[in-house]
Amino acid sequence: MSKKIACVVTDMVEDSEYSEPVKAFKEAGHTVTTIEMEKGKTVKGKQGDVEITIDESIDSVKAEDFDALLIPGGFSPDILRADERFVTFTKAFMDAKKPVFAICHGPQLLITAKALEGRHATGYTSIKVDMEYAGATYLDKEVVVCGDQLVTSRTPDDLPAFNRESLKLLK
Repeated sequence: MSKKIACVVTDMVEDSEYSEPVKAFKEAGHTVTTIEMEKGKTVKGKQGDVEITIDESIDSVKAEDFDALLIPGGFSPDILRADERFVTFTKAFMDAKKPVFAICHGPQLLITAKALEGRHATGYTSIKVDMEYAGATYLDKEVVVCGDQLVTSRTPDDLPAFNRESLKLLK
């Protein structure tokens, strides 16, 4: 059954951490809606490999309209977590126990949403201490699945495992 996946993203996203999961989700028959501050805006990846036209503004969406959330890494999550609307949107997925897929710096949004306490997770090494301060048990593994809800990975090298486990949760 096809699932609706929200993807919160802005400029300086890590290109492959956006493009590879989105490609895997679409190939499996799911839909992905990109969400940023402004609908129709074009955001660019930090490597210059992707340009993303935003489908919806954060003001026009609700977590209950989606089945899962993708948070790609790069600088994008750090920019988005400064905006309370994205923090609230992210927290709503965690509170509703919907699948959340966060890679690299993606867990920064979960930290700001205070949604990692008591969770097992991973992320880019530079946010390890932040994740621990947020109450997570940090595991240095290519992919960590916690509570049949949260899928986290460290870097683009982990994308095959990240995509595999994310797709399993969407079944």
